[in-house]
Amino acid sequence: MLSFKRSFNLKKEQVDRKWHLVDAEGKTLGRLAAAVAKILRGKNKATFTPNVDCGDFVVILNSDKIHYTGAKGREKVYYKYSGFPGGLSAVELGKQMQKDSRKVVLAAVKGMLPKSRLADRQLTKCKVFKGAEHIHSAQRPVKLEI
Repeated sequence: MLSFKRSFNLKKEQVDRKWHLVDAEGKTLGRLAAAVAKILRGKNKATFTPNVDCGDFVVILNSDKIHYTGAKGREKVYYKYSGFPGGLSAVELGKQMQKDSRKVVLAAVKGMLPKSRLADRQLTKCKVFKGAEHIHSAQRPVKLEI
């Protein structure tokens, strides 16, 4: 008789979460978002299970110093719809970076995650700050180079 090894399935009680600190200064928006989404999902761990929130927390600093390539500053548009007739508003990437660069980074990371309720929970573990200071020093995040 053949013996089969059982595949490993992580339970939510077994998840070991860590805190990572990422400095976004000089980084490209899409490449940073892809790397952060991988950490939020937990795909960098050997115990990755697709249906369990096994990712780590990520603190992103200097979101206002991130850059993007090409003419995205004036060509990429973020749309928001209020639900009422004529309620569609659009803002360009460059203007949104001046208003609130944290929303740009979160939107990029959200686009890299799967479209599910689990991804919504994983996105809450991403903390974005405009400057070099953050409020999560008590968690002692480890600096991560991307």
